[in-house]
Amino acid sequence: MAARTIWKGAISFGLVHIPVGLHTATTESGVDFDWLDKRSMDPVGYKRINKRTGKEIDKDNIVKGVEYEDGQYVIVSPDEIADAYPRTTQTIEIQQFVDAQGVPFVYLERPYYVAPINKGHKVYALLRDTLAKTGKIGIAKVVIQTKQHLAALIPSGDALVLNLMRWGDEVKSLDGLDLPKAGARNMTPSAAEVKMAKMLVDDMSGEWDPSQYKDEFKAAVMDLVEKKARAGKTETVIEPQEESPAYADNVIDLTELLQRSLKGGKGGKAPASAAKKAARAPAKKTTARAAGKTASKSASKTAGKTAGKTAGKAASKTRKAA
Repeated sequence: MAARTIWKGAISFGLVHIPVGLHTATTESGVDFDWLDKRSMDPVGYKRINKRTGKEIDKDNIVKGVEYEDGQYVIVSPDEIADAYPRTTQTIEIQQFVDAQGVPFVYLERPYYVAPINKGHKVYALLRDTLAKTGKIGIAKVVIQTKQHLAALIPSGDALVLNLMRWGDEVKSLDGLDLPKAGARNMTPSAAEVKMAKMLVDDMSGEWDPSQYKDEFKAAVMDLVEKKARAGKTETVIEPQEESPAYADNVIDLTELLQRSLKGGKGGKAPASAAKKAARAPAKKTTARAAGKTASKSASKTAGKTAGKTAGKAASKTRKAA
């Protein structure tokens, strides 16, 4: 069965565009506990409660506010929030190429497989192989479901992986942690200690095989569920499929684009004359407008669905934590 494409767009650097689709690279494997009424086995729903009065309120009386000082909120309307959404470009826009070893893993958050579409395979392979040979990764910006993300484009075997990243202000500083300084004299181990540590590491070393590692808690709970289900009832929940926006095939001569990108100077920006020529390419304006409208409508629909799911999950976690 072919993998479902959750997003369609293009990788962009200089004047080069590589049509691609994103595919989920991970799946949640934890146990999802739902709340049920033990008297009737009915699902326990979520209510909007005024925390001061304890009374339930209608959703029409709820507004969104951002706390900027203790107890002081700024109310933001739905229209103002919509205006603040980043413009959907359907582009993985590479900002810079950096050494792969220079990006700490704590910035990496969620991976997606990137696959070429619309005859973009040759250009895709060129970028993947170039990154692998140079030890570089691409740092890019991309808008997915109305949210802008920082991302790393990383070669991995035959694939390119787009790993969404945390923004710089989302990663905490090491300040305040009681850490031993690298190379500190009072922390220098003896030769015998170093030798034994290396022997232990060598003895425990092996090839990476993710199948060796299992979620033992999940396995134990699911074994229990399977035994109890033989005498009870089960229900199936089917997740709705998200719509994927359309994207046009605009792969043109790669050699020409690379040359023009290089002439544009550091950063890969093309001269104004080259940009004008590229803009005159047949049928591009019409195709771009159509893709833009389709992407905008799809982004709005997907944003609604995602907001609903996120609210539901957040409420569920709040109840469970309580």
